[in-house]
Amino acid sequence: MAPQASGPRDRRSTPRGAPRRAPLVSVVIPTLNEARNLPHVFAALPETLHEVVLVDGGSTDDTVEVARRLRPDVVVVQQTRTGKGNALAVGFEACTGDAIVMIDADGSTDPAEITQFVEALTSGAEFAKGSRFGVGGHSKDITPLRRVGNEGLNLVVNTLFNTRFTDLCYGYNAFWRRVVPVMDLPSTKLAARSDGKKLWGDGFEIETLINIRVASSGMRVKEVSSIEHLRIHGTSNLNTFRDGMRVLRTILSEFQRRTAQRRAAARAAAPSKLRTRSKTVPVLAVPGGNWYGRVDALLTAETVIAQNGEAA
Repeated sequence: MAPQASGPRDRRSTPRGAPRRAPLVSVVIPTLNEARNLPHVFAALPETLHEVVLVDGGSTDDTVEVARRLRPDVVVVQQTRTGKGNALAVGFEACTGDAIVMIDADGSTDPAEITQFVEALTSGAEFAKGSRFGVGGHSKDITPLRRVGNEGLNLVVNTLFNTRFTDLCYGYNAFWRRVVPVMDLPSTKLAARSDGKKLWGDGFEIETLINIRVASSGMRVKEVSSIEHLRIHGTSNLNTFRDGMRVLRTILSEFQRRTAQRRAAARAAAPSKLRTRSKTVPVLAVPGGNWYGRVDALLTAETVIAQNGEAA
């Protein structure tokens, strides 16, 4: 990745004819008790990053202290509820770069691949989707059961949304910051549920939700082959069956959401067509005069004029 020189905050504001500067890249890292993994992750980050945003979910170890020691300029924010989805939404809000890259804090996603994702964006993509199962991709962590489940969910999404994803549930993605509103993520200001359960979109279904909404919007999506490594320390919070069902529910609810949006758009378009057909236009009623009205009103007026003439 080329060094990021100072200049306009938004690379699209570069003066016409001037060389376009390299994008400012923000990296978002959700954490929950990942102090032992951060030294490995931070050491592998490219030196030219604009900022690293660490979102902490209430760690009880020294995750935040370790992050600040390793990288004094790290931006630390606290998530407002629980779950990876909420952590990412909070992180996206804190970013100030042109592009955002989302990686994991457990060492499973290789920070050295960030360069490939950014290159996909600068080559024309609006969303760079990581794939463990594309050409050159691989996973050292996924179990046979999770792989079968991922393939099944992948097939459902590609069928319903006419996409060509090879890896639906992988969370290594990059995108221009202007894409965030398209994701329409749950507001970070909403209160947590009183029963302790996660709000929809706050859990591991977040990757699926983002992928579907970006693809449905018509944005240019490019897959980037990636190698998933084993978690270095600790255990994953992912539950194969529980989170798999949340992903399936997300797929079905997103399909219903898109269907409803299309119906609403069709209803909104119908009256405009009617207005076009009945639009007021100038019509020549008599030589040397203009009648401004619809044809049916013109015919009525001509009848009245004819009757008055006969009466005279």
